[in-house]
Amino acid sequence: MSEVRIVSLPGDGIGPEVTDAMQHVLGAVASKFGHEISVEEYAVGYTAFEATGTPLPNETLEACLRGPAVFLGAVGDPRADKLTGDKRPEAALLTLRSELGCFANLRPARVDEPLVAMSALKDEIASGCDLVIVRELTGGLYYGTPRGNEGGRAVNTLVYDTHEVERVARVAFELAGRRRGHVTSVDKANVLEVSQLWRSVVSDLASEYPEVTLEHMLVDRAAMELVTNPARFDVLLTENLFGDILSDEASAMCGSLGLLSSASVGGEVGLYEPVHGSAPDIAGRGIANPIGAIRSGALMLSYSFDLQAESAAVERAVAEVLAEGLRTADLVAPGDMAVSTDEFANAVAEAIT
Repeated sequence: MSEVRIVSLPGDGIGPEVTDAMQHVLGAVASKFGHEISVEEYAVGYTAFEATGTPLPNETLEACLRGPAVFLGAVGDPRADKLTGDKRPEAALLTLRSELGCFANLRPARVDEPLVAMSALKDEIASGCDLVIVRELTGGLYYGTPRGNEGGRAVNTLVYDTHEVERVARVAFELAGRRRGHVTSVDKANVLEVSQLWRSVVSDLASEYPEVTLEHMLVDRAAMELVTNPARFDVLLTENLFGDILSDEASAMCGSLGLLSSASVGGEVGLYEPVHGSAPDIAGRGIANPIGAIRSGALMLSYSFDLQAESAAVERAVAEVLAEGLRTADLVAPGDMAVSTDEFANAVAEAIT
């Protein structure tokens, strides 16, 4: 028996609902495979701000740093619109990523065959799409200095060094080696010196992974290919800004933000969260889609605990429940069975084999 220790940050809006759903499924995994689940819950986001005056209390941060895995439901609340700087709920997420040393964000984007008709793309284009975007998370324009906005002139600085590029590229190559063996490195090397460094470092590293095929692609072409031929991609490797944009574009082909998971890795502690926001307009109604949270739990099993069979069992169970026709409100089409958040999670838990 192994112990699966999780720091749980349910957060705001629908965060607590989808977090409970994920933990219920993990409980079924533990029962089936003989593990012990240990969960410590802490406040984050606007919920934490209301109670403590900060969206990331020291107690929460210290617990996260102890790890080994942190699950975040969602942060954000309309009442926080008047707040600025490090008082905003989203600031907690940026701080967490930085403090945990999570330099690589993994964003799977797979079109489930039962949901092909839900995609924003034509069925024949969306069908068969199964890719992962590996996004550098702690560098680039979001963090470079100098930066500022004063006197009618604004500045942001795009900076990467060899070490930053190499470490995130290694994550992409190793992931591709476990998938279909293909990395598409996205840049703007025809214009940007930073992208020229990026391309050079990635090309040099490729020699260490002879089983993986590397191609380079300019970001504008990658954006086009994602909506015209997404099935051609296996692993896309991108810097921070490009990855932020392309991963949201990729999400549109899957049918709903509620389906999408993410993992932020690289340090000793992994951070896992569904891609969707806090959706305060539907909070408390029991209609939130828990699939993104459940799949984030599967990523957590894989990356933080090296429980590959258990992770695969969760993915199989989600696929089985979708094939049976169960749908949450965001996915309902004629002939489907509309179920609640808890009902869907229960069905997935029962399907764990």
